[in-house]
Amino acid sequence: MKSFIIILLALTIAGVAQAQQPDIDAILIGDQPRPAVAVVGTFHFAYYNLDAHKTEDHMQVDILSPSAQQEVEALVQYIARFNPTKILVESGPNTGYLMRKYEHWQAGEGMGKNEREQLGFRLMAQFELDTIYGIDAWPLVYQLYDGQDSNCIRPIVDSLYEGWDFQSDEFWSRRYDVYYDKDDSLNLEMPLTDYFLWMNDRHVLERGYGAYLVGDFKLGDTEGADALSMHWYNRNLRIYRNIQRLATSPDDRLLVIIGQGHACILDHLFRCSPEFDYVPFTEIGQ
Repeated sequence: MKSFIIILLALTIAGVAQAQQPDIDAILIGDQPRPAVAVVGTFHFAYYNLDAHKTEDHMQVDILSPSAQQEVEALVQYIARFNPTKILVESGPNTGYLMRKYEHWQAGEGMGKNEREQLGFRLMAQFELDTIYGIDAWPLVYQLYDGQDSNCIRPIVDSLYEGWDFQSDEFWSRRYDVYYDKDDSLNLEMPLTDYFLWMNDRHVLERGYGAYLVGDFKLGDTEGADALSMHWYNRNLRIYRNIQRLATSPDDRLLVIIGQGHACILDHLFRCSPEFDYVPFTEIGQ
C-alpha cells in the first residue's frame, strides 16, 4: 500500500509539472496578429527534367488531358480553402511574362502546362487577384563565381563541386532511386489531390530532404556538406527571404506554389518561425 501511494504521488507531481510547462508561443507570439502562409509542394507539370531524377516520357502525367484537367480543378478547389490574398510561384521576381500569359488566358487563349499557370492562374482568377509574385533565387555562390574576385574564388568553388553530380552509387542513394520511381508511379495512379496530400505530408517532406544528406553529401571530409549549404540550402534561404519581404500586412495570406524539393526546406523554416501563421498543406481548410 505504501509503495502504491508513493507511485501515485510521483505520477501526480509529474503531471502537475508537465501541466505547468510554459508555452513558448504564448511567450513569443501572444496575441500578435501574423500573416498566414501555406506552401504547396508540387511536381513540375511541364516535366522540365532539370533535376537529378528524370521522369521517363511514359511515366509523365498529361496535365492537359481532359481527365487531368478535372483533377487540376479539384486540386485548385482544395487549395482555395486557404483563401489566399497573394500567389507566390517558383519564378524570378520579374513576372511580367506571366501576367501577359494570364491576360492572354483571360482573353480565351490556352493555358501552358506548368503549375504556375495551371494552379496559379486559376486561383488568381477565383480570388480576383491582380498580380502573381516570383520568389525564386539563385544562390550566393553564383554571384561570387562570376564576381569581381572570381579568379580567387573559382578554384575553391570548383574543388567543392568536384564530384557533386548526384550520381552516387552508395546504398541510400540507390534506395532514393527506388523511391523516385515509386513516386512517379503514384503520381499516375492516385487522384491528383490525394497525391498532393501525400507528397506534402510532413514525414514525406522530411524524408525527401534526406536525399540531400546521403550520397554526394559524404564527399571528402566536409566538401559535400559545404557544396550543399552554399548551393541548395542558400538558394532556399533566399527564397524564404523573398517570401518574408512580400508579407507586408498581418492580413496577408501568402500561398506559395513551388517544387517539392524546396517545400521540404520551407516547411521546416515556417514551422520554426513565429513570424507567420503557418498552415501546412495537409491542414488547409481545417
